[in-house]
Formats: sequence, structure tokens, C-alpha cells
Amino acid sequence: MRHYEDEGLIVPGRCGNGFRDYCQSTIDRVLVIRTLLESGLPVRLIRTLLPHLGDGSTTGTDPVCAEFLREVQGFRDRLAARIATLSAQQSALDAYLRGRTVPSADRT
Repeated sequence: MRHYEDEGLIVPGRCGNGFRDYCQSTIDRVLVIRTLLESGLPVRLIRTLLPHLGDGSTTGTDPVCAEFLREVQGFRDRLAARIATLSAQQSALDAYLRGRTVPSADRT
């Protein structure tokens, strides 16, 4: 949670004793951040995206948002290309393994 705070992704409240106070909306935001990070989206793009999530605004009409959407699309396209490469490599390994007999661990 402190990492997300350091990155400017969340701003927790403070109790009278100075301890951080994470309200439910901050916890919900952290769950969204984790999902976006797990998808591979860079923190820089997540930081740009977060203010627009759930605010009901019409995104995609201003130049900053349009540029952001192009960046996300580019990231998605690069990810799809990596997936295609990995799938081809997996298929090649599968074909190789089908043509080979795997030694049993029980044989001595």
C-alpha cells in the first residue's frame, strides 16, 4: 500500500495518531491497480487512467485521453505480438516432444 502511495496512485487518510487510514474506496482502488498491474500495464499509464475510472466522464474526446488510448492500444498490440511469439514457440516445443520418447524416471 505504501508503494502505491509513493507512486501517487492512492492518497490514504490519516488518523489522529498519524497512522494511515484506508477507507473502502481506497481499498477498491488498490484492487483495480493490482488488476491493471497484473495485466502488465505500466504504472505511468495506470496513474493517467485512474482519475477517469468510475467518474462517468466521456473519455476519448480530449487530446490527452486520445493520446492515452493510443498508448494503451500500442501496449495491447505489443502484448498480443509477444503472446503470438510465445504460442509459436510452445507449438514448436510440443511438436518436438511428440516426436521424442520421454525417458521414464522409474527406469535405471
